[in-house]
Amino acid sequence: MALKINKSHWGGKKILVAPLDWGLGHATRCIPIIKEIIESGAEVWLTGEGSQKKLLQLEFPTLPFLELKGYRIKYARIGFAINILFQIPKILLAIRSEHHWLKLQIKKYQFDIIVADNRYGLWNKNCFCIFITHQLFIKTSLGRCADLVLQQINYQFINRFSECWIPDEKNEPCFADELSHPKKTPSIPIKYIGIQSRFEKNNSAVKNNSILIIISGPEPQRTIFEKIILHELDSFNGEAVVLRGLPTSEALIPSTQKIKFYNHLNSELLNEEIIKAEFVISRSGYSTVMDIVKLNKKSILIPTPGQTEQVYLAKHFFKHQFAYSVSQKKFSLLQTLKDAEQFNYETIL
Repeated sequence: MALKINKSHWGGKKILVAPLDWGLGHATRCIPIIKEIIESGAEVWLTGEGSQKKLLQLEFPTLPFLELKGYRIKYARIGFAINILFQIPKILLAIRSEHHWLKLQIKKYQFDIIVADNRYGLWNKNCFCIFITHQLFIKTSLGRCADLVLQQINYQFINRFSECWIPDEKNEPCFADELSHPKKTPSIPIKYIGIQSRFEKNNSAVKNNSILIIISGPEPQRTIFEKIILHELDSFNGEAVVLRGLPTSEALIPSTQKIKFYNHLNSELLNEEIIKAEFVISRSGYSTVMDIVKLNKKSILIPTPGQTEQVYLAKHFFKHQFAYSVSQKKFSLLQTLKDAEQFNYETIL
């Protein structure tokens, strides 16, 4: 099921789209949604800061942009759940701050519809507010009871919105599994909007013995993963493209004849690199796996250590043979590629 915007309801309206600032995934999965809204005849405004701002402005250079401070969640080396617990006061403060910010922007710019990707404070009683998430059920490492309590808190925030959009299929195959299809759902209307990817299939040929490595996610794990990749590439004899996930950085890693490094690629160029690669190596963030699903690529998923959502998604994709997966601790480029070549990949879509 693809997202279809009702032109009679959206045409001529002023829309504000706001993705969360945790990595680039929330921004990239909003790209096809933004395009669909534009095609409806609506006037689209964007908001955010830092890397998300840079990425969205590269994709939509003519759209007006408002500065909005992100949650600025930091990912420490400690367990994911404990790490987030320590940052709850900061997150709640950010939610309250963005809620107040939105009230001022609606008064100033007269927005009709708000599309908020995992930004819990961007709701307002005076306009139609849509919350985007694939995690209705958030898994922690603290046990089922803690997960259910967190789900209840999650729904208290989501139910303040007018509608909830879920980037997954309503029926099988559902790619976020229990995360997007829990037994209990929010009390507001929910809509499964299908896989959201900015990429499209084409007829480009796949290069043998070629890999694309996509490095992404919050620090310090982004840099830790990059260092592992740089070390492992010393023993690789094929062609590799490494995307560092740093759209705002000016610091470059020199490319060689066999290995090309990019801080960032726009959608068109990255689309081409994914299609040409024999294997795509990446984290198992949900936006990344949606891209893999859309292009039906042979991929190797390496979940961010301790990030329960990525570990869950990697296991789910491995179990259903949508992708090969290995932990960061056990990752060896040559051995992992050898194992992936023997893996019986399932055709996805």
